[in-house]
Amino acid sequence: MKVRAFLIAALSVVCLQGYSQISFKTEYLGSSSYWLDKGDDPRERVADSKGSAVVYQGSISLPISVRIDDNEKPIIWGVGLSGSYASLSNENFTENLVISDIMNLELGLFHKRPISRKWTLMATAGVGAYAPSTAFSHIRAKHILGSVSTVFICRIRPNFELGGGLAVNSTFGYPMAFPAIYLNWDLRGKLDFMLSMTNGLNVSAGFNANKFLRFSLIREMNGQMALLEKEGKDVIFTHQYIVSGLRTELQLGKRISIPFTGGINAVRPASFSDRTLKAMFASDNNYYFQVSPYLSTGLAIHF
Repeated sequence: MKVRAFLIAALSVVCLQGYSQISFKTEYLGSSSYWLDKGDDPRERVADSKGSAVVYQGSISLPISVRIDDNEKPIIWGVGLSGSYASLSNENFTENLVISDIMNLELGLFHKRPISRKWTLMATAGVGAYAPSTAFSHIRAKHILGSVSTVFICRIRPNFELGGGLAVNSTFGYPMAFPAIYLNWDLRGKLDFMLSMTNGLNVSAGFNANKFLRFSLIREMNGQMALLEKEGKDVIFTHQYIVSGLRTELQLGKRISIPFTGGINAVRPASFSDRTLKAMFASDNNYYFQVSPYLSTGLAIHF
């Protein structure tokens, strides 16, 4: 059940795209009970513990140099800045199993260039702060991660791109390489379909009612993490959620869209794990919040 924190860090380094965009989103995950899955043992509820969450996210992607090569393909240098704040409302907890605040800030440089008719190279380098507090004065070196990645992307069809490479980050306190995956499949028309693994997991099947209104069924995975110290040890707190629902998107001209989403949060893992490679594969702390209602709204501006 648990999707480890290293996966968030590994995937986040390939999320920047070569297009100018500003986006904001607010998400509400309703209250549900807190459970422990011990694998072979039956699942059990953790006393009367329960909780809900509100997540605020914002990002900007801005190319700073765009040049067209001899094959009329773009060579792009750009910067990206993103941030998120998760406020967890936790009730009836008698043990220190969850935290109340998570702040993630990421700044990155990206480069995208064609290397043949079908293949494109995308490279990123960035730094991020992953803290259990919104106070900038409390951010220390242990909250900072660095990351670099190189991904080779093949355009199999005009609407289908698949790629892979390596991402190196310092999630465990030292540089370590992880596989990086890039997948983008986009079918456009009256009915459309999109599958993307460029920033978490996003799947949608939609219907364009007219040029102002679009409806779609979505399934998305997102999350945040905090690096902190607990009982004298460096640990990672991971907060993740997988949501499914119906999205209504208002299109205001060609550049502005406003999505509204209602549905369910299928599962919301939230737990501590040691900041070690061994803990990445452990299965003895699969704590999670159960199914709950999900609502979100946002704003995206394309340039």
